[in-house]
Amino acid sequence: MADQVFNRIKAVLAEKGRTNNWLAETLEMNRNTVSKWCTNQMQPTIETLFKIAQALDVEARDLLVLRKTK
Repeated sequence: MADQVFNRIKAVLAEKGRTNNWLAETLEMNRNTVSKWCTNQMQPTIETLFKIAQALDVEARDLLVLRKTK
């Protein structure tokens, strides 16, 4: 399960021209925590996911990997 990708935080940061450090400072979170989210070693809480979305000016669902296939 560790190899699975659950979030697109790293991709959205790149799309917005932002860094892990910027996100950590903006959210007042530990840089190591943000790094773990970006590498999918750990997932943010739902509340934090919404804070990340707000900081990046995207919808929270844009930070998640689509899993359902038809």
